[in-house]
Amino acid sequence: MKLATFTEGGVTRLGLVQGEEIADLASADPWLPIDMRQLLERGAKGLEAAAAATRRARRYPLARVRLEAPVRNPRKFLGLGLAYRSHAEEVLRRGRPLPEHQNWFNKQVTAVNGPYDPIHLPRVSTQLDYEGEVALVIGRRARHVRSAEAAPYIAGFMVCNDVSVRDWQARAPTATLGKSFDTHAPIGPWITTADELGDPAGLSVRTWVDGELRQDGSTAELMYGFGEMIEELSAVFTLEPGDILTTGTPAGVGQYMDPPLWLRAGQKVRVEVEGLGRIENLVIEEPGVGGQVSAKAVALQGSKQP
Repeated sequence: MKLATFTEGGVTRLGLVQGEEIADLASADPWLPIDMRQLLERGAKGLEAAAAATRRARRYPLARVRLEAPVRNPRKFLGLGLAYRSHAEEVLRRGRPLPEHQNWFNKQVTAVNGPYDPIHLPRVSTQLDYEGEVALVIGRRARHVRSAEAAPYIAGFMVCNDVSVRDWQARAPTATLGKSFDTHAPIGPWITTADELGDPAGLSVRTWVDGELRQDGSTAELMYGFGEMIEELSAVFTLEPGDILTTGTPAGVGQYMDPPLWLRAGQKVRVEVEGLGRIENLVIEEPGVGGQVSAKAVALQGSKQP
């Protein structure tokens, strides 16, 4: 299944994407929630009800609706650094040491952004960078889960851009500040459930900036399996339905270009993952004081969805 959060007619609810249409789940079954985290909390019964509801649900053309972040209110949003061999190699070439263990950081949940919504260029930095990634969504409470037994705890996968502000990232070892600016976690366009995706090993992960291919990697490069990631985190705390784990990026980030290529207002960043779809976000100047967007930013935003 491809589970999405969408807005149509000013109302936001859950849908199931089939081809070029989206089925409005609540129109067929009032038992189903309109929030993705609540749906995942209902477990297998919730997903079964969602699948059954599509047969009688009202349908809309995808082009007519606005796709939102599939999980708009995760309790946790965690990112893994230096997980792809090619990215680790470009870091080593710059003389930076690699961590001995999985290197997790926190992204504040207020960074969550829609798959086609603008990314803000911060007023406090010009070192804005992209990181195309695969994100996994937790589907069940997980504590002390062994890697080999982790698959049932994964609800599905999404595309993510782990947008990073590099000078703020370097302010502290945790990297949290540079990873957590508002709008800097665009995700989507939907959750592709694990049973539909199949084997997530060997998926292509690509990032373009204004049509120029910057990253061209594969999940085959990952130094840790998705199960190992869940084992590492669940040894420390409970993972909950709707939690998001973004799992690292391949080589090609702007920081390691010569000279560095930082994102600028007016540029478009597209991230595409094989089997999961794509997200595309326009970079705009951060809104002014009081949340007012400048006239220039309004002109740059364009359509709500590519």
